[in-house]
Amino acid sequence: MVVAHPKRKKEREAKEPKKATRWHQRNFITEVLIPSFFVRRKGVHRRPVFPKLAHGKIGLTWIGHASFLIQTSRHNILVDPNWANWLIVIRRLKKAGLALRDLPKIDLVLITHAHFDHLNRRTLAAVAAQQPIVVPDGVSNLVHDLGFKHVHEMNWWDVWNHDGLKITFTPAKHWGARMLHDSHRGFGGYVIEFEGRTVYHCGDSAYFPGFKEIGKRLAPEIALMPIGAYEPPSFRDVHMGPEQAVQAYKELKSRTFVPMHFGTYRLSYEPLHEPAQRLLLAGEQAGIMQDIRFLVEGMPQVF
Repeated sequence: MVVAHPKRKKEREAKEPKKATRWHQRNFITEVLIPSFFVRRKGVHRRPVFPKLAHGKIGLTWIGHASFLIQTSRHNILVDPNWANWLIVIRRLKKAGLALRDLPKIDLVLITHAHFDHLNRRTLAAVAAQQPIVVPDGVSNLVHDLGFKHVHEMNWWDVWNHDGLKITFTPAKHWGARMLHDSHRGFGGYVIEFEGRTVYHCGDSAYFPGFKEIGKRLAPEIALMPIGAYEPPSFRDVHMGPEQAVQAYKELKSRTFVPMHFGTYRLSYEPLHEPAQRLLLAGEQAGIMQDIRFLVEGMPQVF
C-alpha cells in the first residue's frame, strides 16, 4: 500500500477548488444563467404511438423534467405538466418530448407543489377540459380559474378514490411557496394505485426519513425519483443527489427506479449531464443497476 506524503497531500488539497457552501462563494447568474442563453436547445418532439394497455399494465411517458403521462388500461394521468420554454429567467435547454397537441385525452391532472417548474399555468390551461385536478393543500386558488371541473386538495397521507384509482398524497422534504413569503402552500408526492400496480411520483424532495415510512405503508412498485438540482444557488437542502435518491429508493422497497428532474432546466450548479452519470455509478455500487430504467422524452414505455 502506498501512503501519500502528508506535505504533498496538503499541497494537492490546496490546489483543488473547494466546493462552495454559501451563496456568495459562487455567482449563479454568471456561471449558469447567462451561459444558458447561448446554448442551443436540444431534443426533438416525437409523434408518440401510445400503446393499448392490457389489464394490469402501466404506460409511462416522460415529457421532461418532472412531467409524466401515466397511463392505465382506463386512464390518462398527467403529473406536473410543463411545456414552458422559460421559467421567468431560466431557459429550457431540452425540448418537451412531445407536443401538447399529441397528448391523448387527459382524465386527471396531479400537481405536486406550486413551484414554477412543476405548476405551469399556461400548460394547465391548455390541457384543462373539465376534468379534475389534484393539488396540495393551499394551492387550489392557483388553478381554479383554468377550466378544470373540480379541484381536489390533499394533505399528507390523505387518500382519494377516483374512477377506480387510489391516490395517496405522500410527505416530502421541500417547500411549496409560489412566491418568496408564500409559506402556506403544501407539497409532496403521489402514489397511484390501479389494478394491483403502484406508481410513485416523488415530486421534489431532499432525502429524509419519510421515505422509510412511505416504503413501510405503501412500498410503491415503480418509483419516479428526482436526481438533479442538488447544488442550488441557495445551497439549501431541498433536492436529492443521485446517491441519496438510490438510498431513498431502497427504503421505499420499490422494484423499478425511473430517474427524473434532470437534463431539462439548469436550476443548479451541476452540469446537465452529471446527475445521470452519478446515478449509474451509485446504482452499480448499490447493486440496483437492473432496476434503473432511463426513459427517453416522448417515448412511451410499458411496465
